[in-house]
Amino acid sequence: MNKPVPPSEFDYGPLYAPQKKVYPQKVSGTFRNIKWALMALCLGIYYFLPFVRWDRGPGAPDQAVLVDLVNGRFYFFFIELWPQEVYIFTGLLILAALTLFLMNAIGGRMWCGYLCPQTVWTDVFFAVERLIEGDRRERIKKDAAKGITLERVVELTLKHSIWLLIAWWTGGAWVLYFNDAPTLVKELVTFQAPALAYIWIAILTATTYVLAGWMREQVCLYMCPWPRIQAALTDEWALNVTYRHDRGEQRVSLKKSVELRAAGKPAGDCVDCHQCVNVCPVGIDIRNGLQMDCIQCGLCIDACDGVMKKIGRPTRLIAYDTDINIARRQAGKTNIYKLVRPRTIAYVVMIALVGGAMLYSLATRSMLDINVLHDRNPIAVRLADGSIRNAYTVRLLNKRDDRTVALDVEGLTQATVHVVGQDTAASGRPEIVVGRDRTTELRVLVTAPASAAGSMPLTMRVTDTASGETAAAVDNFVMP
Repeated sequence: MNKPVPPSEFDYGPLYAPQKKVYPQKVSGTFRNIKWALMALCLGIYYFLPFVRWDRGPGAPDQAVLVDLVNGRFYFFFIELWPQEVYIFTGLLILAALTLFLMNAIGGRMWCGYLCPQTVWTDVFFAVERLIEGDRRERIKKDAAKGITLERVVELTLKHSIWLLIAWWTGGAWVLYFNDAPTLVKELVTFQAPALAYIWIAILTATTYVLAGWMREQVCLYMCPWPRIQAALTDEWALNVTYRHDRGEQRVSLKKSVELRAAGKPAGDCVDCHQCVNVCPVGIDIRNGLQMDCIQCGLCIDACDGVMKKIGRPTRLIAYDTDINIARRQAGKTNIYKLVRPRTIAYVVMIALVGGAMLYSLATRSMLDINVLHDRNPIAVRLADGSIRNAYTVRLLNKRDDRTVALDVEGLTQATVHVVGQDTAASGRPEIVVGRDRTTELRVLVTAPASAAGSMPLTMRVTDTASGETAAAVDNFVMP
């Protein structure tokens, strides 16, 4: 029998590796341009969307996108959502997850490389750092220098000041989605805004500054669960940023490569220039294969393409590809891509179904609603003339302009309805005025004659006297 090893003798090692500062080098090319365009689009929407106006009529807020916590509303252009419509938000979360799964099935971590807020803001901070301190070599040299000069102090002060300004603007833009943006900006400048607004701005300023300015790739590697989830969701046909080792190996220097080829000996296209490593925002070597750290941003593709063009060799030594294609090329076969396959079809179908259900719900939802709650103590009362009375608490919800609704009871013959505090109309139907965007609570008494049968279902229906729109709720009428 093997001798057990006491836990004290196990060497578990560190829980995480110490951070090694990454110095991404400036690069230009197709994927860098895509990242610039998406960055401008995402930041432009985030920072300026609160100032976009949308006319909803008198008495309604005119901010296109607004989370009105005070009144319990969410406005998105022509869509107005109430807390009762939480299923819409559930549907949005499901759509977001399915879209993320579809992106992963097509192009790996495309979300991480181009659209993730951590990537976008870190990219902005990198650009500021590069603008002030210089490119990769200059930054490495300055950080390695002993002592500190006045020029270095000025550079660092300016860099961190701009970082804090960007972070502050990020936090400030966030709170604008929860109140009228121009009004809140004026209140913030004059120090008349609610204390909660300043608190949230401070929190988001601090988190943006720390996560994008200091932690950077550590957030993706240790804090974000998606790299680990993504690995379980991907398959062999998903396109990932891949070093095509079938073409790149054996890697040798450019001079040695020329000599080998002149002698008729094999030599790979990779000249071991390390440009793919130098431009990587997470500091990995893509030639070592697919790694969890890689955010699939494609900057190494641009860097490698630049080198290949300079030495007169075909581009896309690094490209979005699959290991299947590498094996096929080594076997003398052509590339094959399967963007349309059962997995992607299933995701598209689910997105269409969920999206269609949400659109149908929005298109057919009622702007008038009723909720009925039966009194439990007493549950029923027999009056002096032998008739039976049940009492209910009725809540009417009106999502449109002021309207007058009539209240009817169905399923109980010869019953009379009385709304406490309301006069009954000549028709015998109580009519109630419900204000715009209001929930009105009523005390309703339903009386049945003594000859009524036993307990039975009862339907209360409200009808807009002008448009005819109705809403109904079912409860029970109980005999004592």
